[in-house]
Amino acid sequence: MATIEKKILPEYFDAVASGKKKFELRMNEFEAKEGDTFLMREWDPVKKEYTGRQLEKKITYARVFKIDELYWPVEEIMQKGLLILSLE
Repeated sequence: MATIEKKILPEYFDAVASGKKKFELRMNEFEAKEGDTFLMREWDPVKKEYTGRQLEKKITYARVFKIDELYWPVEEIMQKGLLILSLE
C-alpha cells in the first residue's frame, strides 16, 4: 500500500481533524486506491508554507469521475457545479 502526501488548507484540515469532514475531493492527478494512506499536510496559503500539522487517513473508497461520463449534461454541471455529500 502506498502513502499519498498532499497539501490541505486550514479550513478543510480542521473539518477533517474534528471528524466532521469524511471525504476528499481532488483533481485526478495521482493514483490512489483502497487501502492506501492519505497524508494531509496543512498548508498556510498566506505564508505559503506548511504549518506542521498533519493527518493520516486510510482510503476506503476511490473512484475517478470524468465530467462527460456523469449522468447530468456537462452544460448543467458547468452552470450549477457539483455537490459532494458526507453520509453516516
